[in-house]
Amino acid sequence: MIVALAGRRIDAEGSESERFPLTNVGLVKEKLKALLISLKPQVLISSAACGSDLIALQVAGELNIRRSIVLPFSQAAFKLSSVIDRPGDWGNLFDTICLEVSNEEKMVERNYPQNDDETYRKANLDILERAKILAEKFGSLQEMVAIVVWEGKPKSENDTTEHFKKNAEARHFTIQEIITV
Repeated sequence: MIVALAGRRIDAEGSESERFPLTNVGLVKEKLKALLISLKPQVLISSAACGSDLIALQVAGELNIRRSIVLPFSQAAFKLSSVIDRPGDWGNLFDTICLEVSNEEKMVERNYPQNDDETYRKANLDILERAKILAEKFGSLQEMVAIVVWEGKPKSENDTTEHFKKNAEARHFTIQEIITV
C-alpha cells in the first residue's frame, strides 16, 4: 500500500479561523500514528510543511515506513515560506527529516515559482503522481490511500487541501481524513 498525504499547516499567530492549532499537535500525531499502524503502508509521500506533513513524516519514520517528499521549490526556500513561518519548533524537525528522507526513498524538489497561486496545487498533483508511480513499482496500484489532515471543510474556493482531496478521489485513491480541531 502507498499513502499520499496533504493537510493543514499550523495556524499562524493571531489567525481568525482555527484550522490546526499548535495545541492539537499531540492529538493529530496520535491519530496519524494509529492510522498508519492500521494501514501498514510501504511508503508515505507528502510535502514537508509545518503541521500535518512534518508530523506524518515523523510518525512514519518512527514506524519504519519509507518516506518520500515532494517540494514545490528548493528546500531552503520552502523552509522559509512553509516551515519556520508558523509557531512551534519546526525548523530542526524539517532539517532532520529531509536528511533522513534523502537517504531512504527520494526527495523531489520542483522548480515551480514561489509566488504563483498554482504552485502548491501542482505539488499536490506531483505527490499523487509519485504515489501512483510507487504503487506500480511495488505492485500495489489497487492500494493507494490519500490521507487528508484538516478541519473537515475547505477554507475558501481555492483551498489547496480540498484540491488534494478532490484530485485523489478522481484518481481512485481511498480517502482517509484526520480532523485537526
